[in-house]
This record gives sequence, structure tokens and C-alpha cells, in this order.
Amino acid sequence: MILERKDAIYVAQKLMNYFKDFNRIDDYFRARKIERVRNIPAPLPGMALEDDLFQNFDMHPEDMNFEVVQIPTKLFDTLLEKTASFSPDENPGKTLKVVVKETNTNTVVGFIRYGSPLINSKPRNDYLGGVPDLDIFNKRAIMGFNIVPVQPFGFNCLGGKLLAAICCSHATRRMLNNKYDTEFCLFETTSLYGNIKGASMYDGMRPYLRYKGDTESKFLLTLGEEIYPELKDWFTEKNGGEELIHKSASSRKLKMQTKMVGIIKSSLKEHDTKAFELFSKEIAKASDVTTNKRFYMSEYGFSNTKDVLLGKTNTLQKAENFDRFELENVITWWKKLAIKRYNNIVADGRVRKELEVWNKDTMDKIDIIR
Repeated sequence: MILERKDAIYVAQKLMNYFKDFNRIDDYFRARKIERVRNIPAPLPGMALEDDLFQNFDMHPEDMNFEVVQIPTKLFDTLLEKTASFSPDENPGKTLKVVVKETNTNTVVGFIRYGSPLINSKPRNDYLGGVPDLDIFNKRAIMGFNIVPVQPFGFNCLGGKLLAAICCSHATRRMLNNKYDTEFCLFETTSLYGNIKGASMYDGMRPYLRYKGDTESKFLLTLGEEIYPELKDWFTEKNGGEELIHKSASSRKLKMQTKMVGIIKSSLKEHDTKAFELFSKEIAKASDVTTNKRFYMSEYGFSNTKDVLLGKTNTLQKAENFDRFELENVITWWKKLAIKRYNNIVADGRVRKELEVWNKDTMDKIDIIR
């Protein structure tokens, strides 16, 4: 498909205008978040879903206890949107959405969304000694895409570390096992902000999570909720009413966007060399905004995870620290850290006592990087 010159110039400029204001990945995250919450109204007194979120900020971590439960998908998605700085687009494949509740108050302290691991990852390949057989790997491995504490519980009590450790617990692993009738033995996740932050909430979490290196991802940022459907419809019209990518295709949005950029480049190259060079330069610049992410992994307390993932055996063997991954032991581990943290910020007068939720009244006040 080759566009006419005026059409190629028009759509190239539209894309360049979209990406030009994103100098860092957090600029992009804030713009995407504002798109998603712009029309969410501030809650009316006594009628807010936020009442389901943890707000007992004087409660000491020593007195807290937790359970992992599933809630209706629509409620999960709505509460997560109100809580998370950024929610990645959902991809085909496995998925499990759970919340962590503080049981004394029966309120949510955080959200976890599992999904199928990314197809390729350099730190994972280095760990395994090469690219695994994906049929074997995908049956046994899972990834954490959203690990989001309610704020300021996250700030006051190291809530991110609690959720990340629960991701690696046997409690959530068994939920996954039951749903997919398999025995998971590898959990992986990445830092959200990559190397623009010097540390991650996943650091200092042995034996539950171990840092395995940085990803080498460099890709064009995903188009937002407003511009993507507009361009998709525009290209469909130019293509005689047929969409560029079939509706049943996996990773459809990413493939659609890649196809759009390819068509623009091919069309500009044929019609206008200078415009082609400018567009190519600006797209490369936009791709540079993405950062290498810190990659973390958990073997759930098994001693031969690597052999199972490589197909050398089907039988998992428990390591000496296997029981440390039970939920009650995870919570005990977290409490030692959280008690020290909470006591310190109480002494310093830094305890935060205002629930942070995203809506049209708060979208310019909340730090995108917390």
C-alpha cells in the first residue's frame, strides 16, 4: 500500500506531533494516564469505589494481616485505573487478576495482574543459556504485568515489596496452577521506569526476587486511546475499507501501529526523500524514549526450575527454602521491613494520610513516578 504524497505527509505529521512532547518515558506515561482518567469524575461523598481501598493510615504494620482474593473483573479494572500510574495494554494469553486485602479492615491494599511472559528476553535467555522451547516455557512460566500498591500504603509500609513477594508466593502460584492445570515454577517481572530510576521496589527482595540484568528493548511507544482509533479508521478508509491487520491477530494494536509506520515510510520514500528522512529521524528519536528495564525472576523455592524449563525433566524438586514462599512466611518477612520503615517515617513526621486516586481533579497533582 502506497499513499498519495499529500496523505503520506498528513499522517506522518500527525504521528510526529503526537510523539514530539515525550522526552522521557514518564512524560509518555503521564500523557497516557491523563487520557484515561480525564472523563472519570471526582467521587460524590459516601458513594465512592475508593471506600474499598485501604485508608487506615494509623494502623501499624505489626497489626496487619492479608489475604489474596479475586474480585469481579470490571471492579478490578476500575479500581486499578484509579490507583496505577500506568496500566499496560492487555495482551492475549494467560491472565489472572487478584487483589490483596488487609483482613482487619477488609480493604484492598494492592493489585496484581499476571499474564503470559514476553516472547523474548535477554536476561531470561542468559539465565537459561539460550532461547527456550516456548511450548515448554509458556506452560511453566508467568509474568507480573501490574504489581500496584494502593497509595499511600505503598509509601508508608513498603506496600510494593509486599505485593511483589506475594507474587512469588505459593498462594498465588497455586491459584495459577488451578486455573491452568499445570505447575508453574518461574515468575518474572520488570521495573516500570527502567534506568531513569536508580533503583526499583524489587531490589533487596532475596530470596523471593533476584535481579537478572537489564532488558534490551527499544521500540516505538504505543499510540494513545485518542489517536490510535482515529488513525486506524483513517488507514482502513485508505485501504478500501479493509483493516490493515486482521481482527483475530495477536498483539493486534502493536502490529497495526508497526504497519502504519511502514506504510508511511514506504510512501514518503517514493514521493519525498527529505520528508522520509525527517520522519525516520523523528520515529527513531521517539523510540529512544523507551528505556532498558530491570529484569527480576523468582523460582518459587524450587531447585531445578531451569532443568524443567529446558525440558530435561518434568519433576520439580523443592529447595531448602521452599517453605519460605508460603504466604504466612512472606508476610512475616515483609513485616520486619515494614515495621522499621513505618517507625522511621512516624519519627520523622512523614506519614502520608491522604488516599491517592486518579480522577480529573487529581491528575495534575499526583507524581507519575512515586
